[in-house]
Amino acid sequence: MTEAIYTLPDALKIAPNDDVAVALQPLAAGQQVMIEGNAITLRQAIPAGHKFALAALSPGAAVHRYGARIGLATAPIAPGDHVHSHNLQTALGGELAYAFAAPAKPPRAQDDQAPQFMGYARADGRVGTRNEVWILPTVGCVGRLGERLAQRGQAMAAATPGAAVDGVHAFNHPFGCSQLGADLDGTAAILAALACNPNAGGVLLLGLGCESNQLDALLGRIPASRRDRLRVLRAQSESDEFAAGEAHLADLLGLMAQDTRSTVPLSALRLGVKCGGSDAMSGLTANPLIGRMTDAVTQAGGTAILTEIPEMFGAETLLLGRVTSPDVFDRLSTLVNRFKRYFLDHGEPVSENPSPGNIAGGITTLEEKSLGAVQKGGQALVTDVIDYGGQVSQGGLTVLEAPGNDAVSTTALAAAGATLTLFSTGRGTPLGSPVPTVKIASNSALARHKPGWIDFDAGQALDIGMEAAAQALLTRIIAIASGTPARNEANDERAIGIWKRGVTL
Repeated sequence: MTEAIYTLPDALKIAPNDDVAVALQPLAAGQQVMIEGNAITLRQAIPAGHKFALAALSPGAAVHRYGARIGLATAPIAPGDHVHSHNLQTALGGELAYAFAAPAKPPRAQDDQAPQFMGYARADGRVGTRNEVWILPTVGCVGRLGERLAQRGQAMAAATPGAAVDGVHAFNHPFGCSQLGADLDGTAAILAALACNPNAGGVLLLGLGCESNQLDALLGRIPASRRDRLRVLRAQSESDEFAAGEAHLADLLGLMAQDTRSTVPLSALRLGVKCGGSDAMSGLTANPLIGRMTDAVTQAGGTAILTEIPEMFGAETLLLGRVTSPDVFDRLSTLVNRFKRYFLDHGEPVSENPSPGNIAGGITTLEEKSLGAVQKGGQALVTDVIDYGGQVSQGGLTVLEAPGNDAVSTTALAAAGATLTLFSTGRGTPLGSPVPTVKIASNSALARHKPGWIDFDAGQALDIGMEAAAQALLTRIIAIASGTPARNEANDERAIGIWKRGVTL
């Protein structure tokens, strides 16, 4: 897939062999659009973000965008025709066999000229972009107790002179009991991993006592290096569980009062990348810009984390071509096929995507969505593949097992160790995760319409160019990593979602 983008007043063509172009604004039937010196007369009105044909296509012919196949024509298509779900369908099937060709080139050397940010250096060598207390309930039964304690903790932090505490937050969820086997293990793994995120300067694990997700077993998943900033409360064992929780919070806030920000290299950033509420512009503006941030962080020696495995279907070969070893290739190809099997075992086609909002925004097939989505990984080498609930352990691009669901995948990114997540959107969403969740609008209309949700307008890339927009986005990221609140933080939009995969007792 080429990076070349041909920009015109009315439409975009991405790659030389593409059969379609994308309207930048609503276009009228009969209007002429110039594409590489050729005049295309539109046979129907084309909504902004939607596609029109550049050449005649027969039924069954492959249709290309991003220089790759996005599906098959289901009817005769003439130049200037609107190309969408009425005449284009997915070509995806089930599991595939993948062949490893050759190892990718070694990762680039660390960039000593990369920008720096002000972060919280932790004792284990990791760096947080925030210094917060996280209250993590083991089970939904004590979720509201956790939220009440967080409100009290916020007041305590505000009343502590000079305390360098950015907030006290509880992350309620309905799980932790009536689960079995791997399903319960997934809940425990995600909570234990969240407790290890360096943005949490202090953690209160809040249990009930009788739940399946027992505190002692959960503690066994957390390294000893985190224990000095970890406190445990068993609600059934306390005559006044709220007072006991207050005491634990006071203890943690006292420890955190001496924490300070210091200058750290960009390599210390752990960057999660995510898209949600995508439109056809996401793959043209926001996701390529995020890809440039992935490249900046990984080339500096840092880590980026890419997830949403179902939104790689149809584009997975682009990632498989950038792995660093046969072992990573095998783990990534196995993960992709395992996720396809997850769909098939539940009687669902692997192409059961895009969402209604995606389709309204101009995305027709999962291949098209995936080819736009994987651009968030930039050109970085894939150095590792980790399971749901796993944590990153090396630089480069790590692929993380998780579904596309926004709440579940952003939570999995935070659990994996992301200290800041870039979230592209074409339709808009207020959702936030435990870490700063930076919303990047794919189009300027959304940025203007929802300034309370959006941190950065990627639509400006069409006016000022990708490189200038990338530099502006990097500057914004450095500011947020150094303490400037992201919009989700300013709006107190923080939540977690846990991937429920098993039966409920």
